[in-house]
Amino acid sequence: MKIAIIVHKTTLDKCTGKGCLGAFFQREDAFAPYGPEARLVAFTHDGGALDKKIERLKQLGVEVVHLSSCVRSRNPAYEALARKLSENFAVVGYTHGSRQGRTRAAICLPARKHCE
Repeated sequence: MKIAIIVHKTTLDKCTGKGCLGAFFQREDAFAPYGPEARLVAFTHDGGALDKKIERLKQLGVEVVHLSSCVRSRNPAYEALARKLSENFAVVGYTHGSRQGRTRAAICLPARKHCE
């Protein structure tokens, strides 16, 4: 399974990605359902040309896009972004920390097994 992580652009200016990457490589939190065959093939931010990014993710064979926990808490268009991405990929709306989050629960479209 090929996975992409999309993080919040402004947060990425000061973040190393440790939380997202650590959760992926340790198979914790949102990445707990994945086995060793899962591969992280893209790590990008929510700014810029989304349609171009979607096309590139499709070319890479991405099946699931994880929206980082910072996108969930800081991007007011979180739900719209998740819906747009779900036209082409399963979307898991967090990476690390609680699925419930401090400000809102994670969206999961249509990869239900990742949100149970």
